Amino acid sequence: MIPDARQGEALLAVIDSGSFEQAATALHLTPSAVSQRVSGLEAAIGTPLLVRSRPLRLTATGQQLVQYLRRSRLMEQEFLAELKIADAAPPRIAVAVNNDTLGTWFLPELSPFLNRENILLEIILDDQNHTYSLFEKGLVLAGVSSEPEPMRGCRSQHLGHMRYRLVAHPDFVARWFPEGFNREAARKAPVMFFDRKDSLQQIFIERELGLPLGAYPVQYIPSSDPFVASIQLGMGYGMLPRQQYKSMLNTGELVDLAPGKYLDVELYWHSWRIQSPRLVRLTEEVVAAAGRALDRQADN
Repeated sequence: MIPDARQGEALLAVIDSGSFEQAATALHLTPSAVSQRVSGLEAAIGTPLLVRSRPLRLTATGQQLVQYLRRSRLMEQEFLAELKIADAAPPRIAVAVNNDTLGTWFLPELSPFLNRENILLEIILDDQNHTYSLFEKGLVLAGVSSEPEPMRGCRSQHLGHMRYRLVAHPDFVARWFPEGFNREAARKAPVMFFDRKDSLQQIFIERELGLPLGAYPVQYIPSSDPFVASIQLGMGYGMLPRQQYKSMLNTGELVDLAPGKYLDVELYWHSWRIQSPRLVRLTEEVVAAAGRALDRQADN
């Protein structure tokens, strides 16, 4: 069966906003009316679509339906845009991107294409190890992930890798690591983590020094530019990608704490095998942009 348009709109609004009340505000309806539309859709399909908990969660069937609804909405927006209907909204594409990708190459490389195609992006940020779950839940139509295996009906294209090194301000190194990066010093020196999903520092320190998470002090700075700034200001040491550390290592503003050691994070673009025309072109542009930004990281 083809879902009723108003019922499908209500389900998407609930998922995007996180509650029936906020969905009602967005749709200019009462919460009761939104709930009735979602319940009517569940009755028509014959299975629950939402787990009515806090926060609301989609069932497996709900995830599949939301994926379908998002793709259908994009196709409709593109069709109306092609007809040049005066009040047609530009196509909006929900994309999952990890913070370092967004903070370095994604927008500079893709902005000419996005401006030319008049595409509106809804970027949902998460750690590269967690963006895949946003795709599974139907919250995005495409995205960057460290997961190589595609979901059923989708494809995964290798983009390249981001190379990370452990860096710190020279004054920080002089204070905390005067004898180099070692276990005893690392037990006391503060480490910068992006957030509690950020595992780069944890993986590197455990691999090089054998220290588990909890054996050293951690500070959390969950924003890309302030995270870099915190390391520049000597608040702690942490992993930065090549696009951010290279110029600062060259000028001496930062120091490589473990010369010759690094972590490479492989990135993949996930998208549907059957895509709308603009999503096809977006995929092509992302793959080309990644080739320019990521595939030349063999240098230091």
